[in-house]
Amino acid sequence: MFAVVGEALVDLVGQRGGTTWVAHPGGSPANVALGLGRLGQPVTLTTRLGRDAFGELISAHLQASGVRVDAGPDGRVATSLAIASLAAGVASYDFRIEWDVGPLDPLPIETRCLHTGSLATVLPPGSSNVVQLMERERERGRVTISYDPNVRPALLGDPAQARPSIERLVALSDVAKVSDEDLHWLYPDRPDEDVAREWLASGPAVVVVTRGGKGVFAVAAGGELRLPAVTIDLVDTVGAGDSFTSGLLDGLHRAGLLGGQRRDALAAIDEATLRSVVDSAGMIAAITCSRPGADPPTRAELDAALRKQRR
Repeated sequence: MFAVVGEALVDLVGQRGGTTWVAHPGGSPANVALGLGRLGQPVTLTTRLGRDAFGELISAHLQASGVRVDAGPDGRVATSLAIASLAAGVASYDFRIEWDVGPLDPLPIETRCLHTGSLATVLPPGSSNVVQLMERERERGRVTISYDPNVRPALLGDPAQARPSIERLVALSDVAKVSDEDLHWLYPDRPDEDVAREWLASGPAVVVVTRGGKGVFAVAAGGELRLPAVTIDLVDTVGAGDSFTSGLLDGLHRAGLLGGQRRDALAAIDEATLRSVVDSAGMIAAITCSRPGADPPTRAELDAALRKQRR
């Protein structure tokens, strides 16, 4: 049902200035795959892992939640690392990344959605193969394409140079999710809602901007939504945006809006359906923020939280 393509890595998480670091499996696309697996969706992650202790840790973690892992050919590559330094629960990152994924085959016919983004779409040599896959699948028209730029300024350099390639991938997508922090870095002098509307006009059916504690802005042809954040006791924000993306895609699937044959229906999504999907995705992100690391909820945990919210 779901194909996710992108980096899987280990987050070494610790307090800024501290001496103790804990290893958590991570990577934005891998976290999206994990979230989908926890929600009971069939999902395959195509990535690049070393045959080392960190690679084994990641594979076991994903497989335990039902994710099928395609780790790439055996080789001398080392599993990538991200050092996440926490200050007041908010993470900043330093990366040790290798992304050399090879040519990617066309997606199986049963696939309904392709998700990618983050480092996988910007880091050579693998990024060109990921972009080519997006282009081919857009031309084939069989799947819904989901994209989250998940900007990492330390690896992208100048925003003006990064914008054209990101905008090109937005235009190839049906669903674009982005954080307000990413938009503020890419377009420092523009309101995020204006950029979201512009992105919508370039090709996607739905554009969603997550705003952390300020909630969510979502825009589609049928209208706009501004929803508040779910109130939580914050532990950290690691993996929150990725958990939101998994919830967004899960909700669209449950609404019958994924797959090439449903592209027109997705473009015509009504406000009530969009609100329901975004509400559920926001709850998933909130649960993830209420516990350490990228630890998204299961379907049972989500359902219990939504029932409690409605009381």
